[in-house]
This record gives sequence, C-alpha cells and structure tokens, in this order.
Amino acid sequence: MDKKEGSKVGVDRIKPSKLANSFAALLNRLDEKVVRFMSSYAILIIRISLGIVFVWFGLLKVMGTSPVYDLASHVVYWFPPELFVPLLGIWEMAIGIGLLLGKALRVVLSLLFLQLAGTFLVLVMRPETAFQGGNPLLLTMEGEFVVKNLVLIAAGLAVGGTVRHIRKEQEQRRRRLQKRTTTETNNKSHSSSSMTA
Repeated sequence: MDKKEGSKVGVDRIKPSKLANSFAALLNRLDEKVVRFMSSYAILIIRISLGIVFVWFGLLKVMGTSPVYDLASHVVYWFPPELFVPLLGIWEMAIGIGLLLGKALRVVLSLLFLQLAGTFLVLVMRPETAFQGGNPLLLTMEGEFVVKNLVLIAAGLAVGGTVRHIRKEQEQRRRRLQKRTTTETNNKSHSSSSMTA
C-alpha cells in the first residue's frame, strides 16, 4: 500500500465519524429546542386543554345531550336529574372558563378537584355499572370514563403547582412595566425641560 492509499483510507474513516458527530449534534440541538418549548408551554397547553374539555362537557350537560346524563342522574339519585345534571354542567363550564382565563386558579382548581372526586362515586354507588362481573380489574366503558379522570386530576395538580409561580411572574411583569413607564415619563419630562432651556 502506497502513501496515497494509506491517507485515503484514513480520510474515509474520518468522514463517517464527522458525519455521525454532526448528526448527533443536530439531534441534540433539536432535542434542546423541543424540551425548551415543552417546558415553556406545557402547563399553558394543559390548562387550556382542561378548560376546553370542561366547557365542552359542561355545555353538553346543560343542553341535555351528554352521554353521561343517565349515569350522573343514577349516581346522584337523591337530586332530580333535570336539575342536577344542568347544574353540574354549569359547574363544569365555570371550571373550564376559569381555566381558559387563568384567573382565580386556586378556586377553579378546588372546584375541579371536587367535581372529579365526585365522579368516583360511580365506583362506590354503582359498581355494577363500572366493573364487568364485579371484577374491579375489568372496567366497563363507564368505568373507563371514570378512571381516566385520574389523568385530569394529575393535569390539575400540574397546573396547581404553578399557581405561585404565575403570580410571581405577573408581579414581576407589572413591576417591569411600571418601571418602564416611570423611566419613559422621566425621559419625556427631561427632554421637554431641556428643549425649553
């Protein structure tokens, strides 16, 4: 093997390695951007998604077209369904609107947790509706509907974990705006006084 061939073989070995490193670096930058996006917007997206779900489901109850109308009326049998189900719908819509607006989140999340805890009454009050053959591992469609609320509770907890953080950010934003307004006012008065001089 002559000198030229030896150097050519070495170059061929380096190129794939550089290409692999470049590709790995590109994937790493992409991963950083995706993770940054998720950490910046995940809670906002969860809050808005929860808000949409609650407004939608609540509206269906108010309109009397909810697929869980019968289930809700059988679980809370001590209230007339024509009163209870629409009131539950209004409650859910209030939760949804509060989540969409991002206002009074402590109150809104308290209402959310109460409402979702109430959905688990199905498992206690109507187990034959929630479980196939009485087996708690074999859920019916209604049982699945109830158990999936664990995910909504977890989402509510995630949003609730940011309540203090949101308030701090709002306060910092208000202070920055106030400082900027004060600075602009001072600059205007300073420039107008220097013009008159």
